[in-house]
Amino acid sequence: MVFAIIIFILLFTSIISGYKSYSILQAERNLAQHHAEEDFHSQPDRHPHRVAHYGSYAFRPKSALSFLDAGLDPYTGTMVYLEAHQQNSANFSQAQQSNTLIRIGEMTMAFVMQWLMPLLIIFLCFNAFTQERENGTLKLLMSQGISIQQIAKGKIMGFSLLITIVIFPAFLIAILTSLVINNEPWNFDTALRLFTMLLSYAAYFFIFITGSVLISSLCKQSKTALIALLGCWIFFCVVIPKLTVSLGDALFQTPSKAAMDAAIHRQAKNGINGHDDQDKRTKEFTEKLLKKYGVDSASQLPVNLGGLVMAEGEAFSSKLYQKHFDELVNTYEKQNNISKWSGFLNPYQSIRAISMSMAGSDFRHYVTFLNAAESYRFKLAQHLNHLQAYKLANKAKDTRLDKSEYNHYPEFSYNPPTFWQVLFPSLISIFALYIWALGIYILCITILKNISIL
Repeated sequence: MVFAIIIFILLFTSIISGYKSYSILQAERNLAQHHAEEDFHSQPDRHPHRVAHYGSYAFRPKSALSFLDAGLDPYTGTMVYLEAHQQNSANFSQAQQSNTLIRIGEMTMAFVMQWLMPLLIIFLCFNAFTQERENGTLKLLMSQGISIQQIAKGKIMGFSLLITIVIFPAFLIAILTSLVINNEPWNFDTALRLFTMLLSYAAYFFIFITGSVLISSLCKQSKTALIALLGCWIFFCVVIPKLTVSLGDALFQTPSKAAMDAAIHRQAKNGINGHDDQDKRTKEFTEKLLKKYGVDSASQLPVNLGGLVMAEGEAFSSKLYQKHFDELVNTYEKQNNISKWSGFLNPYQSIRAISMSMAGSDFRHYVTFLNAAESYRFKLAQHLNHLQAYKLANKAKDTRLDKSEYNHYPEFSYNPPTFWQVLFPSLISIFALYIWALGIYILCITILKNISIL
């Protein structure tokens, strides 16, 4: 009972601390994004290409439910610098700016539910049958005509009800907190995510409850059952996740940043270099343009040659960067798939994947943000290149456009994936979790039906 009270206090504390952390981080990012947009729109009269190199910034907003499960957020970057000719990686993660304690894990509701709640269940259920056997009450119960399966079902139901009493208030607090964060009438997408998390955690706890009752029925002494259950907890929550991560790294190795940058630089030589008038591909592009407009020299063109060359080079380099980025993401996805499919061997990895996905703090949400930032960067760069091409014609490089040309460009906005977009990739983990719940229950009833535990 004392342990249950401690767990409830930890759940309550983790929700409050998660909400405060969310509020601070989101306010910081909103402020930084506002200043970035303000700086870009308040530039003086400048040449469009100088504006392109001045660039802007995209800050990733926090998911409304990330206060429940921080997931990968502390380890992934929060800001992307958007500039011409370059696709930059995200920087300034919490882990980079914090001490090493953050690597142990943040005290979030997910941490308590995934790691500590199973311990509570183990300490509640380890002597479910062993104590009855040691006290001699098991024979008394069975002498009343009650089957061992009925006793097991009653214990599973009773422990499930007790765990529900512990976690239900915490989920109610989480729902109310999510309403405060959204600051709007009930959000249906958020409701579906919370409901999926609730059902998934219910299945996860049921697995541990049923498994604990089963092991207690098979052990002669309480201490044996406790040691066996703690061993299972270590194996499922610590050992297997580490092994699958190592296996993923070994089977699908990712290139180093230096190797990837070198490959991109090498392949970029096959495209147009907008900063080199003597580049072979630039000359070929110029000749096609002269032929198109029926003129003899670049000075006779009705458009700015430099702007069109920059646009052509930007299109090539962006396509090249995106190709390498997609290959890198594909490698990470293959690594993650090992952990996803291992959910059929380990329910902890299934609930972890579901929880992060529904909280909006998994790898898929992060990649969606990076793609949105890159799309905005490319459109911004091409907008500026076309300003140079059609607003400046063939004027000198030091010619400036009026600042009004820059201060009306749309601000960066990010729309995270909807519930339905993240549900399908999570179906494997959800299916694995419920297969575990059904399988362990059937196994428990079948074993107790065929053996004598007196």
